[in-house]
Amino acid sequence: MSVPYCTPEWLEAFAQAYRDNPKFEKALKKLTSTVYFKVLAEPKWGIDQDILFGAALESGKMARVEFISAENAKKVGDFILSATPMEWKNILTKKSKFVTDFMLGKIKLDHGSKVGILNIAPHSNTLVDAMTQVELRFPDDMTADEVEKYRAHMKDFRSKLAV
Repeated sequence: MSVPYCTPEWLEAFAQAYRDNPKFEKALKKLTSTVYFKVLAEPKWGIDQDILFGAALESGKMARVEFISAENAKKVGDFILSATPMEWKNILTKKSKFVTDFMLGKIKLDHGSKVGILNIAPHSNTLVDAMTQVELRFPDDMTADEVEKYRAHMKDFRSKLAV
């Protein structure tokens, strides 16, 4: 079963898959960081405003996965990375590599140190693997009606979460 990209259902499935598979914690045991990913607005995808999600890892152990406001992300995040939804899709479907696209400027560092993000970049493939343990459904693969339902769902959960 697939889950829609950039929804609470996806973050819950990602967190559960991460916690259920000790290989991720083991592979990331040297990583302690809070990283947020900004998905830039793309109305054709049903994403009418930028949205941020991310995870906090402490020695590889997942402390939290969440959607967050831009203001709070700057307060608690070590890094905020931004890109278009299509760019994030390319990363999550492994058509592109994070390090390459970051160096090419397709992914921007909005908050945090460039040296710091390059220090955690070697862990990016493991993070992508963890985020994609469930099949993702992206809005560009949805019908127009499905995109409208996705848009309504996003508006609803964003209101409830104040993000």
